[in-house]
Amino acid sequence: MKKKIRESEYKPLLFTTTLRNPERLKWFLGILKEYNGQILTDKLAEDISGEVIRSGLYKPTKISLVVKKKIEEQEPLSDEEVKRVLEDNPQNHKEAGFSKGWASRFDTWFKITKELGFVYYKNGENIRFSDIGLKLVDNEHPEFEQQAFLNAFVKYQSNSPFRRVLNENAPLILLLNVINKINADKDFNGTGISKLELPFVIFWKDNDSDKLYKLIKKIRKEHGYTPSWEVIVDICVNQIMNGDFKKFNPKSIMVDYPDEFIRKMRLTGLISLRGAGRFIDINKNEQAKVDYALANYSQYKKYTTEEAYFEYMSAVDNNLISFIAKPVSVGERDAFLAKWVGVYPWNKIKDEMLNLAKKRLTNDDVLKYLSNPVRLEFLVSLAIKSKFPNIRVIPNYPYDDEGLPTSTAGGVGDKGDIECFEDVKGILVEVTMSEGRMQTMKEVWPISRHLAEFKKGTPDSMCYFIAPSIFKDSVMQISYVKEKENLSILPKTIEDFLIHIETGSALYCTA
Repeated sequence: MKKKIRESEYKPLLFTTTLRNPERLKWFLGILKEYNGQILTDKLAEDISGEVIRSGLYKPTKISLVVKKKIEEQEPLSDEEVKRVLEDNPQNHKEAGFSKGWASRFDTWFKITKELGFVYYKNGENIRFSDIGLKLVDNEHPEFEQQAFLNAFVKYQSNSPFRRVLNENAPLILLLNVINKINADKDFNGTGISKLELPFVIFWKDNDSDKLYKLIKKIRKEHGYTPSWEVIVDICVNQIMNGDFKKFNPKSIMVDYPDEFIRKMRLTGLISLRGAGRFIDINKNEQAKVDYALANYSQYKKYTTEEAYFEYMSAVDNNLISFIAKPVSVGERDAFLAKWVGVYPWNKIKDEMLNLAKKRLTNDDVLKYLSNPVRLEFLVSLAIKSKFPNIRVIPNYPYDDEGLPTSTAGGVGDKGDIECFEDVKGILVEVTMSEGRMQTMKEVWPISRHLAEFKKGTPDSMCYFIAPSIFKDSVMQISYVKEKENLSILPKTIEDFLIHIETGSALYCTA
């Protein structure tokens, strides 16, 4: 009997959990890139699933103690071990166009990458990375990550052919238009939309930003800036959705959905957090991009086929990504660091860095919206400034207008992550959340280039390499660099680095 196709319905905007951490999506695509151009079959999809497991990105429940230990120590699994894991963990999972099992699990992981325009695939057809998808997985240019997500989310349509939903809007464009209208209203304080009001955007059925702005104004007039959860949930479910959205959890509507939405929109660099994370506003440093996006994407064409929509999403809008963010001077960078050191005392900085080291979640209302690699760069910068206030600390990550990083440092011009100056001595600080083989493959050689370039301006220089754990092959590479190029790179785990700066009298160190 032919399976009945589920009819479209109105739904709140939700992305797959694969995208919860952007670096996770990038790592998944890094594996798939090795198969670019190959014809996808159920067998190849299963093989790729095996590589995802081998890399440690997905950990099945039924594994031997040997395999578990290898995964914990970031040791690659053998082909036989991967095969055994696949056999021991059959997937009771079915996606359209793929056989039940690991092939369907593959589609579950990668489907969002089609929807965002990064890679197109179909069973029986070639795997085809787009130019913007290749940019996203370019480890030599981390700044491309923000460009890729900006290109995707500015265009993203809630009722794309990939989703059976009736809501019809471009969520980011809707958000930006509503914020503009709120900020132009003299009755308000110009800080954007409240996080408590975001469920309205997430549930909104159409692209009518004026009607949504008027609803928010009405709610603020009746309930101020802190309406109860019951008020918001009732409006979302019974007014916007006409009572059609039956299965819900108030915490999901008020916390989980908005948190996920903010994380995704911040990937574009267009969104700032204000009021300790209580308000979401336009990043004034990127006003030119915002103006261009609203002028060119508020009206859009609808697509009926997945492939046509993918072609639209994957086309690179060079005008959009070519706008240069408002430059931030060294003085402004220093003032921003001083501001956030005032917000986060040393013990808080230390605790949050240990959360990253131990893979624990944060409950901080600002830090939780920074992806782990971005958060680590930010916290390490604060840690150094907190412990060594007289050292000049220059992080190279891009900022929003609140001084929060919008992505990791881009490595433009062979610059490192964080540049520090202690009298006439230079200290380069490179940080990563990568571990195991991935750390060795993508980190050490670029770091040696960055340090060599840094030494041209400050000859008496060294470098710290900070990660949750230091892989043994990375240590071997660092020793080789020291021997062949006389470059001093000190690898330290996050915990070791915290002890080092907590007990040391100077940051500069060569041993």
